[in-house]
Amino acid sequence: MTGDPDGVDEDKRATLRRFAALGAAGPLARFADEDAVDGADSSDARDAIAGYLSTTPGAHFSKIRDDLSLGTGETQHHLRRLVEAGAVESFRDGEYRRYVPADRFGPFEKRALGYLRRSTPRGMVVALLRDPTASGSDLADALSVSRPTVSKYAKELEEAGLLSRSDGYTLERPEALLTLLVRYAHSFGPAAAAVADDADSLIRYDP
Repeated sequence: MTGDPDGVDEDKRATLRRFAALGAAGPLARFADEDAVDGADSSDARDAIAGYLSTTPGAHFSKIRDDLSLGTGETQHHLRRLVEAGAVESFRDGEYRRYVPADRFGPFEKRALGYLRRSTPRGMVVALLRDPTASGSDLADALSVSRPTVSKYAKELEEAGLLSRSDGYTLERPEALLTLLVRYAHSFGPAAAAVADDADSLIRYDP
């Protein structure tokens, strides 16, 4: 990383400015708070978090902090201000607290984002979008995980209302899941990006 004479890390500054531009241009307005924390302008840091969440909804605290190179206290402060202002909302997802732009996602989408942010459940969803007839063994082979691991997450996905196990494995609201994967494909990794490229053919299937 590159520093400057004022002690502000240039890589961090560039990252904050990039996401701050998204936050300032979107519906999450810049806040009038001139405090400086850890050398970063508070309004820029807050706009950066808002911009980041507009492109990576469902991120948990540690991911936001680490991807934006912010301090723990700094991240806590700005997330609290965004939540208090009604610009961001959070929800509990197991051991994580996840954050999304306010009033943008319903309960199903929030649950879906929580699982799509996890590698194995996301891989299962992607595989089932590509092949709705895939069995538990097929999923285990495709993801290089054990069959019990697939069963564990299938049970969780069913309890979350994202999957039915009544006749094999069937995704609930597959078009909604595909829409989330396509819209935020860059934040989900290469497999999601590949699904986005094939979305036109996938979105028409009727399980």
